[in-house]
Amino acid sequence: MSTTSSTKLDTLIDRFHQTFGHSEHAPQAFFAPGRVNLIGEYTDFTGGLVFPCGITQGTTLLIRRTHNRQYRFASTNFDATANLTHSETSQKQGDLWVNYPLGVFAEFAKRGIELDGFDCLYSGNVPNGAGLSSSASVEVVTAFAINSLLETAFNPIELVKMSQSAENDFVGMQCGIMDQFAVAMAQQDHAMQLNCETLEYRQVPLHLDGLSIVVTNTNQRRELSESAYNDRVKECQRALELLSSVMPIDALGQLLPEQLNEHESVFANDAVALKRARHICEENARVRAAVPALESGNIEQFAQLMNASHDSLRDLFEVSSEPLNQLVNLARSQPSVLGSRLTGAGFGGCTVSLVASDKVETFKSAIAPAYMQATGLEATFYVISPGAGVRPLALNNATQGDH
Repeated sequence: MSTTSSTKLDTLIDRFHQTFGHSEHAPQAFFAPGRVNLIGEYTDFTGGLVFPCGITQGTTLLIRRTHNRQYRFASTNFDATANLTHSETSQKQGDLWVNYPLGVFAEFAKRGIELDGFDCLYSGNVPNGAGLSSSASVEVVTAFAINSLLETAFNPIELVKMSQSAENDFVGMQCGIMDQFAVAMAQQDHAMQLNCETLEYRQVPLHLDGLSIVVTNTNQRRELSESAYNDRVKECQRALELLSSVMPIDALGQLLPEQLNEHESVFANDAVALKRARHICEENARVRAAVPALESGNIEQFAQLMNASHDSLRDLFEVSSEPLNQLVNLARSQPSVLGSRLTGAGFGGCTVSLVASDKVETFKSAIAPAYMQATGLEATFYVISPGAGVRPLALNNATQGDH
């Protein structure tokens, strides 16, 4: 919810009471954004560098502690609801969306925290499957809310790690830490350069004078993305194993392009692993170059790095798709566009483009029909403002009270 207005919250409170009823315990509200990664793709799980920003769209959670060892989940985005007993919260519920909050519950339980009953209503406006981290938004808002309600005093970085483990260990998606970190730690009007191995980060002001960040959704189904993502994790692990036999390296993100060139012979029997390693080390180099480019006001150089990132994801990491390539090519053909690339896991999802602000409508009207003609798919456009990270929301005392 870009501005999570009081009217919107009032509507959600009404929905909460319609769904779960009233009690002596009033719900509390929390918000976590989605994120868009501007450059540095598939580098997070290899301990490399990424450059994401939070967005103003995200997930609002209304949550009430009930103390009754019942756990009820509903969403304004999905029909599926869940009413679980204490023992059922430790079990994966098929492929339902509730596995994301349940994974977070499991992380608190691992740390000896007794969860004694909650009613949870989620409402999000991050498009699912678009590569803007709707799942991380749900995980982080859940972890932050429970930490607040139970006063467990976990610091933000621990909550980030718990949220990542929820997705890795409970949901089964082997993502790196970027999504959860960006969702939790984002700063308004900034992007962050994050070292995913050390978790060192720095906030970088986004001075995009006269430019807008436009995210375009391919609306392509991504049925293969999860298995393909996990395949890329394994291929990068193979590359690391080969390199570690000839050089002191314990994370692929540490690899420099010149080191790969020096030790290229170890990939004689694994051309795929070589391509993956080359993308990782060159993508990290692009992130390292991105920050001084932005800080010196050289937006054109930053845009060129974005373009090179997409080409590498297409050719070396092989995670693009025909609809993604169509969107990128169409965007780059527009004189108002400085740079464009896929963002997120690929195989569909979204592109991110830097577009002259006064030409955004022209950009949309040019891209939409050409993309439809090329792919038969309808593109959806989002103009993104870099937003702040997870936070509590104030509820109107006159409207939140339970009876």
